[in-house]
Amino acid sequence: MENEVNLVIEWIKNYVESVGANGVVIGNSGGKDSAVVTGLCTKALGNDKVLTIAMPCSSIQEDIADAKLVADAFDVQMLTMDLTNTYSTLTSSIEQEIKTSIPNYSSINIKPRLRMTTLYAIAQAKGFLVAGTGNLCESFVGYTTKWGDNASDFNPLAEFSVREVLEIGKIIGVPSKILEKAPNDGLGSGSDEDKLGVKYSQIEDYIKNGTCGNAEADLKIEKLHKASQHKRDKIPVYKRINFWWIFFKNLTYNKIL
Repeated sequence: MENEVNLVIEWIKNYVESVGANGVVIGNSGGKDSAVVTGLCTKALGNDKVLTIAMPCSSIQEDIADAKLVADAFDVQMLTMDLTNTYSTLTSSIEQEIKTSIPNYSSINIKPRLRMTTLYAIAQAKGFLVAGTGNLCESFVGYTTKWGDNASDFNPLAEFSVREVLEIGKIIGVPSKILEKAPNDGLGSGSDEDKLGVKYSQIEDYIKNGTCGNAEADLKIEKLHKASQHKRDKIPVYKRINFWWIFFKNLTYNKIL
């Protein structure tokens, strides 16, 4: 894995330089994924070109403390943008206009979309790129918000499982407190695995072997994967008929006849 880590670091460096960006901005949740991306980007670009943003939105204070722990560990700047009031104002305005309450699942998804909006505003102001932090297991079962945390300019973790992300974290020096904490999206009660109903280790086994060894978990993973396919596909677009191609094709055909 150490060789793979070196390849990822080199890939980040080459990609950011190839597009002429001044640096990268990362949503710093205080979790393992954003911590690993912060570490990788710092090693690839230097700490002066990495900016992390903590974006509490009715969040628990421990997450902010963990985000600071990550920023300090890699000696990178961290800004704190509290989105609680922004979120409340937006949801209240929407509900007033549509004369009904926003469903819970919809209101939860507003938070990561606000965070991504914030990241892109800061990134564009500074000439930075937004680094993605989603891992393979999350993507496979769709445990991500469309146009929220699954949006980014590049993602160094997209093909690594949770177990591999933790392994990378140990190699590059992510604080053990971050790596050992239960995965939690900070959007509601319970851990990620509680919400999914399966363990990340089972998802990884299913990806690798086509089964995790538990029939009930297999069915749940298959259902989640199928239901979230739209999150991994490109946006469906209407394909116009090329009039001129048809015209010249018919013209050539008629000449042959």
